[in-house]
Amino acid sequence: MLGTRKRPVPIDRAGAVSQRIPCDRVIGTGGNGDRESKGTMADSREVMNIRQASQYLGVSPDTLYKYVGEQKIPAFKLGNRWRFKKSRLDQWMEEKSSEMEPQAKRKPKAATQAAGKL
Repeated sequence: MLGTRKRPVPIDRAGAVSQRIPCDRVIGTGGNGDRESKGTMADSREVMNIRQASQYLGVSPDTLYKYVGEQKIPAFKLGNRWRFKKSRLDQWMEEKSSEMEPQAKRKPKAATQAAGKL
């Protein structure tokens, strides 16, 4: 029976046996603790800060600051902090993606010229 030593049972101050619950078993965390809830928070907020907006758009905060400085992306200042409305970002992305669609449908000049020579 070597190696079958029992662990001591934790006892709280009142003398009752306390049960330890592994942190990935806590109800409502999904195993990720706060990380999971932070990821979904940006999706549900109408006004986002720079970190939330950068996660939502999939770019780094530095890139987002660059776009804001160049006025390439809709943003406003609240106090001394940049804020982004989710609806305006969605509208901006829709406009940008529709600008790209006609360009993607056109053939490059070299391909058009090569096709005409055949």
